[in-house]
Amino acid sequence: MQTVRHFFPDFNRWLDRLPDTRVQDACTYSRRFLAWWGLHLYLLQLGSRRQLDYELRDAGPQVLDNLNRLAETAQTTLPVHDTLDHFIGHVKLAGWEQLRKRCVQGLLRMKALDAARLLGQPVLLIDATGLICFHRRHCQHCLVQRHGNKTLYLHHVLEAKLLGPDGVVVSLGSEFIENADAAAAQGKSAEQRKQDCELKALKRLLPRIKKAYPQLRFVLALDNLYACGTVFALAQELNWSYVVTFKEGRTPALWREYQALRAACPQNTLTRTWGDGREQTFRWVPQLDYQDSEGRPWKLNALECAEKTATGKRHYFAWLTPLPVSRKTVEEIAQKGGRYRWKVENEGFNRQKNSGLNLEHVYSIDPENWKVYYLLLQIAFILVQLLERGSLLRRLAEEAGRPFWKLFGSLKNVARRLLDSIRFMAWEESWFDPAQAGKLRIEFNTS
Repeated sequence: MQTVRHFFPDFNRWLDRLPDTRVQDACTYSRRFLAWWGLHLYLLQLGSRRQLDYELRDAGPQVLDNLNRLAETAQTTLPVHDTLDHFIGHVKLAGWEQLRKRCVQGLLRMKALDAARLLGQPVLLIDATGLICFHRRHCQHCLVQRHGNKTLYLHHVLEAKLLGPDGVVVSLGSEFIENADAAAAQGKSAEQRKQDCELKALKRLLPRIKKAYPQLRFVLALDNLYACGTVFALAQELNWSYVVTFKEGRTPALWREYQALRAACPQNTLTRTWGDGREQTFRWVPQLDYQDSEGRPWKLNALECAEKTATGKRHYFAWLTPLPVSRKTVEEIAQKGGRYRWKVENEGFNRQKNSGLNLEHVYSIDPENWKVYYLLLQIAFILVQLLERGSLLRRLAEEAGRPFWKLFGSLKNVARRLLDSIRFMAWEESWFDPAQAGKLRIEFNTS
């Protein structure tokens, strides 16, 4: 809890701006209390809304007192899991987006994520993932995909995550990919409908991020789907840069030109050998000419990284960017802008899907509530990472004289320890003192 107070001393005050809700038994629950109740669905990796009843409401003598200390409330009962869904249904998505924005702004002001900047600019990892899949139409806004004789109805989201040190990825913006023009599509087949897609969602998402963070000049880390003039023009309009995966199949003419010119620039080579036996060779070609499908001309720098591991395995990566590529910058661009893009998939989506966070679980029968639960998960995941990646747990492990992974065994066990704590341990008032938390120096590993 000291971690939350250190990074976000005003977190409860931010929760006060969410609307109250009244439950059926006429007992009014504080918005703070219900928000924390929902966050613990993910902080404790309970996996489903019903587990709130089994793991918290019906088990543990200290749960109510501890949550009251955390939320600074004086509730006399614990809600049932349906009360959370009722509350979620009465809180606009914009309220949770504002809460996430305040968390991100707090981290930015503290410069907690600055070590991961690329050439002084924050890196924004962009990728999409599937949320829910049905074999029958669930709502008018489902995406429709056909696989042989099967028709799938899907809900996807495009996510923008801010890169931080030590594997931290912080959700900064989300755009749901869905067919908003369902009324106009009535009577049309799935093939005739103009479905939403990642590129359309990107054109909606990035301007909203620009409006929310007008002072920041982001570097977008993108996969090869976005290697097109539409994205290049959008980034230029926003005054941002990008590092996009470079593959032959996406831009074949540009790829051939790069292969031809690379041999003519033997001086543009940098080799690194690491203590674990890896060898990386970086090459680059500046100022390639590219004309997009709409005839717009672009000047792009191409770079690559060929890696050989100690066991002889070989990996190859290539990217396009308008950033200046030289012997001084090529390695940083390749790592932070290129190689680290996978963190949005691994540290973000995979972790959230394949753990008690349960990203793909249907937490509500109301499709609009799904979006709120998704935002609630992203906010909780910020808190989870600050706890897991911050220096407090590392210091605890050092005091115990054991490596972190031996002290807890796994990240899942950290959530289990926290669950046992909230159920059976009386949390001390001093743990929630913002003044005491402010004196702590919590850092991430930036090596």
